[in-house]
Order: sequence, then C-alpha cells, then structure tokens
Amino acid sequence: MAKRASGGSSGAPQGEDFSFVSPLVKYLLFFFNMIFWMISMVMVAVGIYARLMKHAEAALACLAVDPAILLIVVGVLMFFITFCGCIGSLRENICLLQTFSVCLAVIFLLQLVAGILGFVFSDKARGKVSEIVNNAIVHYRDDLDLQNLIDFGQKEFSCCGGVSYKDWSQNMYFNCTARNPSRERCSVPYSCCLQAEDQLIGILLSQVLVNQIRNQIKLQLYNQQHRADPWY
Repeated sequence: MAKRASGGSSGAPQGEDFSFVSPLVKYLLFFFNMIFWMISMVMVAVGIYARLMKHAEAALACLAVDPAILLIVVGVLMFFITFCGCIGSLRENICLLQTFSVCLAVIFLLQLVAGILGFVFSDKARGKVSEIVNNAIVHYRDDLDLQNLIDFGQKEFSCCGGVSYKDWSQNMYFNCTARNPSRERCSVPYSCCLQAEDQLIGILLSQVLVNQIRNQIKLQLYNQQHRADPWY
C-alpha cells in the first residue's frame, strides 16, 4: 500500500528546485528593467550635474521650466519603478513585482486620463501649454539647457513660438520696440527658420560660382592692364 501511494504521486513536482516561473520571462523582465535602471541613473546624474553647473540667478529664475529638474524627477521615478521590477524578477519577490505592476498601471491610467481631459478641455489645455511655452520664451536666454530644448522643439515640429512668431516679442532680446537696444530686436531665433535639405549643396555651388566670377574679374583686369601697355 505504501508503494502504491508513493507511485500515485509521481505526477507531482519533484525536487526543491522546481518553479512555476518561466526562466525566459524572469530573465527577460530582469534584462529590460536593468537597461532602464541604468538609463534612470544616467538621467539623474546628468540632471544633477546640469543643475549644479548653472548660475544661481539663472537657476532660480527658470525653476518651473528647468529641463534639469525634469530629468531628475523622471529619473528618480524610473529608478524606483525599475528597481522594483529588476530585483523583484531576479529574486522572484511577489511584493516588489506587485509594486512594479501597480506603478505601471497607475502611469498608464494617468496618461489615459490626461489624454481624455486634454481632449475634453482642449481649449484650457491649449491655454496652459501656451502659458508654459510663453514662460519658457521669456527665459530663453537665461538657461542654455532651456534654449537648446526650445530650439530642438522648433526645429523638430517646424514651428515658431507658442502660437505664432509674435510670441518672441515677449523676450527682452527679441522685443520689437523702438527703445530696445538689442541687436536681435524684431527678430526670432535661428531655429524658427526652415532649412532646405539641399542647403549644403547650394552653399557649395554658390561658393564655386563666386570663385569663378572672382577669377573672371581678375582676368579682365589683367587684360585691361596689358592693353594699356604700349609694349603689349
């Protein structure tokens, strides 16, 4: 009877190393979380370095639109979430894995709610975005990181200002008033200008043409001088 009872349980898992967790899923989750974990640490380090390298006046003036602060906040959140996913998957810790899943679900729901609210209250959302962009325009020259971010956005989306190019008149350097002593008065940043894809070819061809014209003028001057020579 004892042998039959032990034989009847042969279909059950044997050994202490048995696990219901798939090794492929486990290490795949660990690998991707490890990548984003390292990225988050780099983001935090870059944000802290950029923040410390700024002048105190510029740092306080544009604190609300500082890309360095954004990098630090996003990096810290990514570090916490990916830490839970990385260690939780490696150690098969249910608590950390549940925390990781809940955080991802909350982020997804927040994005979904933000999208719905932005669609429903599109006018208010557009006004809020314009307010943030205008605030960034005012501090365009105060922060190099902010300046590079605005230039990148205007180049990438082929736009100029929040609503139109007239928004740049809010900046003290581009303000279009008669009493503005700036050399950039009544102008916009270079990133507002659309650059043609064949711009480099045009520059090279124009330079070749200029050199040919210059050589032609030299040749004409040489001929005129020798024609005036009585020994010519």
